Amino acid sequence: MGSSKGITFYLAEHPSIVGFRWSPEKSWGSTWSFLIYSIALYYAAALVLHLLLHIFRRRRPIPLGPIPALHSLAMALTSATIFLGILLSSLAEIRDTRWFWRRTQTSTPLHWFLCFPIGTRPSGRVFFWSYVFYLSRFLHLMRSFFSILRRRPNAFSRLFAHSALVCMSFLWLEFSQSFQVLAILSSTLAHVVVFGYRFWVGVGLPAADGAGFVVVLGCQVAVLCCNLVCHFGVILLHFGRGGCSGIGAWLFNSVLNAGLLLVFLNFYVLKKGIEEEDFSNGRQVRKLITASEPPPPAVEKKDE
Repeated sequence: MGSSKGITFYLAEHPSIVGFRWSPEKSWGSTWSFLIYSIALYYAAALVLHLLLHIFRRRRPIPLGPIPALHSLAMALTSATIFLGILLSSLAEIRDTRWFWRRTQTSTPLHWFLCFPIGTRPSGRVFFWSYVFYLSRFLHLMRSFFSILRRRPNAFSRLFAHSALVCMSFLWLEFSQSFQVLAILSSTLAHVVVFGYRFWVGVGLPAADGAGFVVVLGCQVAVLCCNLVCHFGVILLHFGRGGCSGIGAWLFNSVLNAGLLLVFLNFYVLKKGIEEEDFSNGRQVRKLITASEPPPPAVEKKDE
C-alpha cells in the first residue's frame, strides 16, 4: 500500500507535475523555432549519413553492437513510465475537476478523454506527461539512423514518420489538443510491447521466426484503429456538445495521420512484395538446381 502511494505521488501528485506549465520560459523545446530547427537538423544529419555511406560505397549493413538493444530498453522503460504516469494523472485530474464539468458540458470521463473543454490551458499533470512524451520523440528519432546504417529499405519514409510524430506531439501541447491522452496511452503501450520485444531479441534471447514482424504489425494496426475510432468520437463531440479544445491542430494532425497511414501501407506492401519475390526466386532456384542435377544412377540387381 505504501509503495503504491509512493508511485502515485511521484507520477501524479509531485509538485513539479501538478504545477507544470507549457511555456517558452519554463519548458525546454517549446518554441516554434526549436521545432523547425531540430527537424531540419534531423533531416540534414540523415542525408549526410546516407551520402557518406554512398561515397564510401558501403552497401552492407554496419554492425551496431548492443546500441540498438540498449536504445530499445530505454524506449520501453520510458514508454512504460509515461503510460503509467499519464494514466494515474488522468484519474487524478478527473477526480479534481469533475465538479467543473457541468459548466463545460462534459458529461463522462470518456467525454473528457476525447474532448477537452474549449479554453483548456496546457498545464497540470496530463500536460506534464504529454511534454515528457514529446521529449521522448527525440529519443525515438535514433531509430531512423539505425535504419540507414543497417541499409534498411524505406529509410526515408521512416524519417517522415518519426518527424511527423514530433510535430504532432508539439501541437498537442501548443494548442491543448483534445484526444491526446488516449493517443499517448495507446502509443506508449504499443511501444512497451514493440521495444520490449526488440530488446529481448537484441540480447540474444530466443524468439519464433517472423514474430518480430507480427508484433510490430499488430501493434501498429491496433494504434491506427484506436486513433481512427477516437477521431470519429472527437468529431461527434465537437459538433454535438459545444466544441473541443484545439480542433484546428486536430485537423492538421489528421492530415499527418493520413500521411503516416500511407507510409505504413507502403512499407507493409513493399515488405510483403519483397518476401513474395524472395520466396518465388527461391522456388525458381530450387527448380533449376533440381533440373540441373543428373538423374541418380540405376542400381543393377545382382543375381544371387
